[in-house]
Amino acid sequence: MRQTRLDTARIKAARQVIDPVFLDGPLYPCEALEPALGCAVSVKLETANPIRSFKGRGAELIASGLAGGDRRAVVCASAGNLGQALAWSGRARGLDVTVVASRSAPAVKLDRIRALDARLELVDGDFDTARERAAAIARHDGARLVEDSLDIETCEGAATIGLELVDRPVGRPVGAAPPFDAVLIALGGGAMATGVGHVMKALAPGVEVICVQPLGAPAMTWSWRRRRVVTTGPTATIADGVAGRVPIPAVLDDLLLVADDAVLVREASIIAGMRLLLDRAGLVAEPSAALGIAAILEDRERFAGRHVATVICGGNVDADAYRGWVGAR
Repeated sequence: MRQTRLDTARIKAARQVIDPVFLDGPLYPCEALEPALGCAVSVKLETANPIRSFKGRGAELIASGLAGGDRRAVVCASAGNLGQALAWSGRARGLDVTVVASRSAPAVKLDRIRALDARLELVDGDFDTARERAAAIARHDGARLVEDSLDIETCEGAATIGLELVDRPVGRPVGAAPPFDAVLIALGGGAMATGVGHVMKALAPGVEVICVQPLGAPAMTWSWRRRRVVTTGPTATIADGVAGRVPIPAVLDDLLLVADDAVLVREASIIAGMRLLLDRAGLVAEPSAALGIAAILEDRERFAGRHVATVICGGNVDADAYRGWVGAR
């Protein structure tokens, strides 16, 4: 039987390496969402940490592995959240961090990368353009290139979220089976989807793993459906954190083993999901973090009467853009 690149024992060991500030984000049933969604929803909150994103988990594993070694320079491409995470973890360990990002990335994410003492290089184009530039810098400077979702640390760091979903189920004693029967995961490069999906298949195989991506950035979903890498043209979505065009073959291979479904949602549904999370749950979610709620809104019949969990994976939003999306005054 084929196996993913991930290892459950390594994922469990990762919890001893990751700074506790990134672990054990709240998991709770959000009853206020139920009337609007028609199903029971538990939220796994991954924004209550210094970088307001789940990316700190994987960055901690990478930075820890480099600390004490001869190579102190590290470079990554980022839509914003990985860059913040690597800058935070690298600064704590004396690493020289360079982040390459698109000029169109949210200013709030870029400002935080600079504030964390990383070198920031901006490129014209999208995330995949930034990925090409980061690879060129690594070749020229001899720096460690961090490739989100391809580097196993990013996947296994994210997979620790799955351990917390399984080991700390809401309303149940530790060790009991999760009370939810499906988990909705934002799908971009695939680190969180493959990580959490791996843990679910290994430790809670009865939980349906559903990945969610915007219609305006469908490359990984199309690839999953066709079981081969499908690249796309320019993306068109406010969910910048998942807006890739070129799936990584090894990541797709993992996703094919752990995802039960991959769905696409409209921009209007993403915005409605963000508004619901703010109005009903008091949560500021970036567009990528609202994909799970958007999926429920678009297919209420599928989820009616079920208990689902969704990961609120990031809360880094440009204030003006956010107010425009959710109608906040």
